[in-house]
Amino acid sequence: MTQTHCILIGAPVDCGKRRRGCLMGPDAYRTAGLAEAITALGHTVEDLGNLAPATVEVTPHANSKVYALAENVGWTQTLIEAAQQAAPRGLPIFLGGDHALALGTVAGMAAHAQKAGRPFFALWLDAHSDIHTPNTTDSGNLHGTPVGYVIGRDGFEAFPALPARVDPANICMIGLRSVDSAEHAALLDINVDVVDMRVIDESGIRTPLAAFLDRVAAADGMLHVSLDVDFLDPSVAPAVGTTVPGGATVREGHLVMEMLCDSGLVTSLDLVELNPFLDDRGKTASLMVDLTASLLGRRVFDRPTRSHA
Repeated sequence: MTQTHCILIGAPVDCGKRRRGCLMGPDAYRTAGLAEAITALGHTVEDLGNLAPATVEVTPHANSKVYALAENVGWTQTLIEAAQQAAPRGLPIFLGGDHALALGTVAGMAAHAQKAGRPFFALWLDAHSDIHTPNTTDSGNLHGTPVGYVIGRDGFEAFPALPARVDPANICMIGLRSVDSAEHAALLDINVDVVDMRVIDESGIRTPLAAFLDRVAAADGMLHVSLDVDFLDPSVAPAVGTTVPGGATVREGHLVMEMLCDSGLVTSLDLVELNPFLDDRGKTASLMVDLTASLLGRRVFDRPTRSHA
């Protein structure tokens, strides 16, 4: 893989849900050796430390269940700006923090792609579709709303105006296995590429991912990857407050990352929902670091093209 300048951006977002602990995620990745794993592959690393949310004032939402609205809006503002500042200099890796951080990271990276004159694509590796809005969420937890925000659904009036709307047709969700009725209805109305676990069971994970990557390559697109810990099965990645049985295996996770590496299309990465308080001796943090290394070129065995002459 071509040498890459990786920019680590700590986003200890812990307001997208009520269960605390994700604020420790960025430092857990550092402790698990993320920077060292990246530099061992020949890349360079710049660590910007941990950011803080902007201070904002918002009107309480009509949905009284919405949790920590002002803090979520502040994080979104901060991360939209941080993404646009970092992206021209390298590959931003956003260390979460819960998935509410993607309200800002995806919006910011989409704005960067628009400035570069290239289409923007997002790969959503998650058990959940995260397509709720503040209007539709029953839990009030805004970590379930980032896709809804970036595609321009209603209900986000308190949030920064989108610098660039993401085309739903340019989003691929892989690993879905927990989608409620409101999200299901929303997904039926828009052209998101949905790959649930039944599709993976029936055809494997390679085929749908390869088809999506071919579309990104054909469009000369910029690809943002948002990797939620709960994409993986909780037996191998327990450190998440939203566990759903039946997730991706370790090998499926590595295959996805190796294919992304081979594609050369990834321009930014989220690592989200790691709650070290729920981990088993750093097991999940270490696996997420290993997956990131696979994305950046780590291989068990290189496979050069062989001559048949």
